[in-house]
Amino acid sequence: MFSLSPEQLSQLLAIWGYPVMLVAMILEGPIATIIASFLSSLGYFNVAVVFALSVTGDVIGDLILYYIGYTGGQKILPKVQKILGVKDAVMEKLKAQFHKNSERIIFYVKSTTGLSYITFITAGTLGMQLTKFAKNSILGGFVWSGLLVALGYFFGYAAERISRYIQYAGVIIFILAVSAIFLINIYKRKQAKKLI
Repeated sequence: MFSLSPEQLSQLLAIWGYPVMLVAMILEGPIATIIASFLSSLGYFNVAVVFALSVTGDVIGDLILYYIGYTGGQKILPKVQKILGVKDAVMEKLKAQFHKNSERIIFYVKSTTGLSYITFITAGTLGMQLTKFAKNSILGGFVWSGLLVALGYFFGYAAERISRYIQYAGVIIFILAVSAIFLINIYKRKQAKKLI
């Protein structure tokens, strides 16, 4: 059976941890950030680097979505809308918000709501200026990634302390940390409905 000692795990993470983390944060930022910050509180990673990579990975993911919208044009929106299950009424409100203040909606959607995919593709489709999009993606990313890193670090810190007294406490607290992300996402979806 394959197993790693703590020393071997530390060496493996030192070599591959940050590159793998960045890729994971591009693909699924919240979960990857929670896991990485959880591990950083246990000494495996530097929390400042985790935060920087979280923001970077998140913004790269946003730019990819923007590019999909920009190159796909109006043809791509109905397909994405169908895949994500976004109603026509929501799309119309979203487009109306873009015409009012595109920068504001990118920041708020990024940091508070659950409509990121469709919003960022729409930004590209509607030809939002890339520099404005990137600026607000970064600013929103600081808020969102900061929250995730603080949450993961807190849960990791708690797991380390409690595991001295309770067996499997680390596993239980890690499950609670991941559950917290799902609850936050539910909250973000509710906020999205209020926003548009």
